Amino acid sequence: MANRRAALSAIALLALVVPVQVEAQIIEQVLVNVNGDILTKTDFERRQVDVLRSRPELSNVTVDSPELRQALTEVMPQLILAAVDELLLIQRGRELGMALGDEQFEGIVANIRESNNLTDQTQFEAALAQEGLTMDLLRGTLERQMLATEAERTDVEDKIVVTEDEAQAYYEEHSEDFTTPAAVTLREVFIEVPVTARGVSVAEDDAAREEAEAIRTRLMAGEPFPRLAAELSDAPSRANGGLIGPIGVADLSEPLQDQLAGMTVGGLTEVIRTPTGYQILKLETRTQVQVRTFQEARNDIGTQVGSAKMAGERLKYLERLRGQATITWWNESLERAYDEALAARQEAMEG
Repeated sequence: MANRRAALSAIALLALVVPVQVEAQIIEQVLVNVNGDILTKTDFERRQVDVLRSRPELSNVTVDSPELRQALTEVMPQLILAAVDELLLIQRGRELGMALGDEQFEGIVANIRESNNLTDQTQFEAALAQEGLTMDLLRGTLERQMLATEAERTDVEDKIVVTEDEAQAYYEEHSEDFTTPAAVTLREVFIEVPVTARGVSVAEDDAAREEAEAIRTRLMAGEPFPRLAAELSDAPSRANGGLIGPIGVADLSEPLQDQLAGMTVGGLTEVIRTPTGYQILKLETRTQVQVRTFQEARNDIGTQVGSAKMAGERLKYLERLRGQATITWWNESLERAYDEALAARQEAMEG
């Protein structure tokens, strides 16, 4: 934990020194002004730390680590783009009259405390302090998240409609997504043939085959397959009574597919020679190809198509907000990173 915190401190210290080029003597700095709302050095630094926390390979980095510098360079464009997007969405949420009420905030805090087993307020505030937060900072963070989310929901998500024609077209183009292939569940007993430096001994091969034949005779006489597999099989599946699968029928060899096709559930194969030994299989279960009808899949199709439309409409929506905004930059390095990410997004929209 100490190393982890040291690494995060290193990230926080380096976060703006190299890529953002903030003067050392400046304690705080405004990086960008969006319609009067600002993103500060501290705000952006915190975002960098939060993103890089999810990178386990950086858990032991130092301030001058090339890996850290490279990671910061990689996340910079999308991070600053997301920060400006969030400011635009928060402002739109305020325009729509949204706010985080006391009762709503208290409910969220109660859920956080419960999920983290923090039984009283003192424990909760101590946990917040470990993350560099106070109740006021937590409330501000939650309110910003709520404003941004609700603005998107109101202006974009609630207006997404998936028509029957769109749903039908998706169903026809992605028919494989609604098809479950034929599958079988098998049980196996496997008897391995020993291999030496000289290869396979004929005598040992014969002995293994005879052992497998004897086991099959016992199975045919009604002895439980799981018990014999557990006692006699050389396969890892012995730990599970020889159970293997479900396996897609198409994934089996053609000879085995042909053999299983002529069997009923509960039937046994003959002793099968494999490259490494002898195997007996029992057909435990069989399922045929199953295709969900359009009506059965309609809700899932609506979700898939709606999500795709939502992604595209969200980008258009953000572009409209940005086009109406006044954005003033106070850091050239971040402005270049923003322009880079914005160009990539516009290219994706056109593609």
